Amino acid sequence: MSTVSPVSAARRREVVDALRRGTVPQSGLDLFAVGLDRFSAALDDDLATAARGGAAFHAIRGEYGSGKTFFARWLAERAKRAGLATAEIQISETETPLHKLETVYRRLTERLTTATHPPSALRAVIDSWFFTLEEEVLDTGEIDDEDADALGTAVNDLMEQRLADVARTTPAFAAALRGYHQARAAGDAPTAEALIAWLGGQKSVASAARRFAGVRGDLDHFAALGFLQGLLTVLRDGGQPGLLVVLDEIETLQRVRSDVREKALNALRQLLDEIDAGRFPGLFLVITGTPAFYDGQQGIQRLAPLAQRLATDFSTDPRFDSPRAVQLRLPGFDLARLGELGRTIRDLYAQQASHPERIAHAVDDEYIAQLATAVTGGLGGNVGVAPRLFLRKLVADVLDRVDEFEDFDPRRHYALTVSATELSEVERNAAAASADDIELDLP
Repeated sequence: MSTVSPVSAARRREVVDALRRGTVPQSGLDLFAVGLDRFSAALDDDLATAARGGAAFHAIRGEYGSGKTFFARWLAERAKRAGLATAEIQISETETPLHKLETVYRRLTERLTTATHPPSALRAVIDSWFFTLEEEVLDTGEIDDEDADALGTAVNDLMEQRLADVARTTPAFAAALRGYHQARAAGDAPTAEALIAWLGGQKSVASAARRFAGVRGDLDHFAALGFLQGLLTVLRDGGQPGLLVVLDEIETLQRVRSDVREKALNALRQLLDEIDAGRFPGLFLVITGTPAFYDGQQGIQRLAPLAQRLATDFSTDPRFDSPRAVQLRLPGFDLARLGELGRTIRDLYAQQASHPERIAHAVDDEYIAQLATAVTGGLGGNVGVAPRLFLRKLVADVLDRVDEFEDFDPRRHYALTVSATELSEVERNAAAASADDIELDLP
């Protein structure tokens, strides 16, 4: 059995518990990110560019089950280690339509997280920013820290300087920040909370709070990019040098009405134009989608300027794919890589096992290869959709039992069974015995 570096019990437990449930862990993905090393150096350069005030963009390309969500969360972990804030947004026709940027911004703030604050970290980020401004004012030695009025005025002046560019296009953002600071200084918690919600793009904020800050109405599509610009400024000055935003499952645009799809694609093109123009220093934007979305006529090919921006040559052998290309093709899994993943998880599990020697003996490399082949065979030989189910079976059905029962031998006492209830739609289609069994999503 190979060795892995010891990790904390909490990280190990979070990973193993999530795999036992058949879900992607929220952290610790670097512990079993098999096959992603080839992207590390280039993506770390992009994160460093964002941290220096530049901007970056990538489109992640992969079939269903190829690990796009895993990749996005693995990248988010690297971003947080680099000091950036992150937000992962699931694009959907009903909950988060891409053509409504005000909704995308609201989801961004709801899912905003940093290395020290879980979602939503918006209030913590804003409080940190004001604390930094206060420290800068006090460091000048010109303001007595006992003079609350003078300190508040000086902080407001410094705030206006930092938000000058944003205020020219989105003055309401600066006004709401000012109002929040005043409400907090006055001990008016309800107004402060309402203005944080308004800054996060929430609807139905109390009119009294909006009047207090001198702002009107709710965030709209046209102001959303201005609010994003303001948020990046607050993040940078508050100690978070950049922001990674992941727009996941963007291929859902293929299933919406044609007019809605065109609006959404145009919104994405507009966002990329603004990034190229330097409007969002510190932003690293990532989208994920299937090859059909990038290549088909129901996806980006419907908007020629967007298709040209994302064009990438994939005619060569995948091993020659550049990790610096605008589109990154995920390699997917073969049996060898699936086996490597299984061995990595087994070794990680053994670190927390009550009987690691039983794990080493009963779940050796040969057995893991056999289990990987069996799970893949149960899914019609489709290795690409197998990792989630394979890891769930390995942890919950094999490793747990070996660790708990001294006489349990997975070769003698365990026969792989796969029920329809534990499969995702993609996995059920892969496991279908015939074409008649395949579930089709028909309009």
